[in-house]
Amino acid sequence: MQPLTRVRPTLLAPALLAPLLLASCDRIGALPQPGRTYSNPPVIQKADGTRVESCADPDLLRGPAGDPNWYLYCTTDPHTAAERDESGNPRFHLISMAKSSDLLNWTYVGDAFAGKPGWVKDDAGLWAPEVRRIGNQYLLYYTASDTKAGGSAIGVATGPTPTGPWTDSGAPAVEPQAPPGGSDPAARRWVFDPEVVTDAAGQHWMYYGSYFGGISVRRLSADGLRTDPATQREVALDNRYEGAQVVQRGGYYYLMLSATNCCAGPLSGYSVFVGRSASPAGPFVDRDGVSLLDPRVGGTPVLSMNGNRWVGPGHNAVFQDAAGRDWTVYHAIDRFDPYLDVGRNLNKRPMLLDPLDWVEGWPTVRGGAWASDTPQPAPAAQPGERTAPPSPPVQNDRPGALLGDYSDDFSGSTLAPRWTWVRPPASGVAALEGGALRFDTQDADLFEDSDNASVLTQPAPAGDYMVEVKLNINLPDEGCCFNFSQGGLVVYGDDDRFVKVAVFSNWNTRQIEFAKEVPASTPGFPRYGNTVLASPAPDTWLRIVRRAAENGTEETYTGYSSRDGVSWTRGGTWTHTLGQAKIGLISMGGKGFTTRFDHVRVSTLARR
Repeated sequence: MQPLTRVRPTLLAPALLAPLLLASCDRIGALPQPGRTYSNPPVIQKADGTRVESCADPDLLRGPAGDPNWYLYCTTDPHTAAERDESGNPRFHLISMAKSSDLLNWTYVGDAFAGKPGWVKDDAGLWAPEVRRIGNQYLLYYTASDTKAGGSAIGVATGPTPTGPWTDSGAPAVEPQAPPGGSDPAARRWVFDPEVVTDAAGQHWMYYGSYFGGISVRRLSADGLRTDPATQREVALDNRYEGAQVVQRGGYYYLMLSATNCCAGPLSGYSVFVGRSASPAGPFVDRDGVSLLDPRVGGTPVLSMNGNRWVGPGHNAVFQDAAGRDWTVYHAIDRFDPYLDVGRNLNKRPMLLDPLDWVEGWPTVRGGAWASDTPQPAPAAQPGERTAPPSPPVQNDRPGALLGDYSDDFSGSTLAPRWTWVRPPASGVAALEGGALRFDTQDADLFEDSDNASVLTQPAPAGDYMVEVKLNINLPDEGCCFNFSQGGLVVYGDDDRFVKVAVFSNWNTRQIEFAKEVPASTPGFPRYGNTVLASPAPDTWLRIVRRAAENGTEETYTGYSSRDGVSWTRGGTWTHTLGQAKIGLISMGGKGFTTRFDHVRVSTLARR
């Protein structure tokens, strides 16, 4: 089962950094070594001179005392597109391992497993490694995507060093199981993505789970080999998150999770969100106070697309460098080089490295600038080295002058003449009522070749602008299933070229989808991709900020959401080539609901 969030069939130039480094040195204690920089992705070199080009779901561990190396672990994948077996099929490495003394240049040192453990099904994957030292041994936790007993599980192997040799325990640390609250005892949830933390009392905890079943936590035994099912607690709702990562800071446990589709090539919208709790067992709430268990799912963005070449950044691991600075490793996809094998939808997901900053008590990568694709100050890999300074916080876009000729509060008795329909709806489906536009949801859509939904459009202004809507769609506060019923805003080029932000129903959740569609092009490439934004409220405010790209051939479109119209949360940025597109409103995905649009406001952009 895939997340339903539309997974159908879910920067500063180096010259500008110098004064910031100087201004920040008092907070760090020293400056980075002159000229010591890195660029994403860091190099993972093999003995034969080739590189490990894909390192998804990365985990990172510092070596023991006396060992200058750091250790990196990657999910099961081929290393390159050219790496094939005698039949021409991709050759998969069962959890690749690498080491580095500088965190920038890595050497591949082998695979954790030569074959799959005996209790794992022969055609299963070994995914999402998590390596910890407990006592005098190392433990390698991993996802077994299927087992001979049926269903996925979390396995564990032990070894004397960070690279093994690894001896599997012979049984799951977390067993295959039914989803929480499920009525079918034969059903099996996704027991994926282990994460282990130790609290102040020395108790170990394991987090695990994915879209089908949600995220759970259990107590882990003192030796790290077993979990206690009786202690299981649910910490995040199903159909939203996977890839747990927990950071302890300032009396809180910060639970970072990844959302939507990891693997849609150049349209991957995978992104990282966070909630925090005073207890490792939750409840976890986001910056707006919304629980990760609420059907209007909480989560504050930590990392998403920013308009450069990297898309789908997610499944991160957090570590402190040798100077105590927080960093994160994660995978992402180069939208210009997205595949190892497009026919098998085998995405190339290199490991990226960037600092993790804390802004008003909440984590965000590079102060909110997110994935870097230019040279950056390097981390401190060894004692005595200097680390990068805190990143300057990125400020939200703000509206400038209101453009009255493009804005509407729907207070009249008829629509202004500038509004026109793409496929006019049936009589009574839309009307002005009580100072709002009522637009009933249609049994229609704008999704690839399903282009039968009505779109109410008006011209967009030339140049850069912000468009905002306030809407209410009367989806039930909870319950299942009204899949894809939605109301929202589009910047519309045509039926195959648009970006869209909408409140929509996804199984038992209500979320905000921020999506992009492109025309059919290269065989095997996707046409529709999505990310999600922060939690919707019954009344939700949505924004799209349009900017011309610096390269002159693309525009960027950034999504924002708000629960009160005052405090806004920025989400991901899509690139597109829509040109002089139109601004549109949609209400679609299935009959039975009504979207009410209170206003459309279009403005220039205030200077940051």
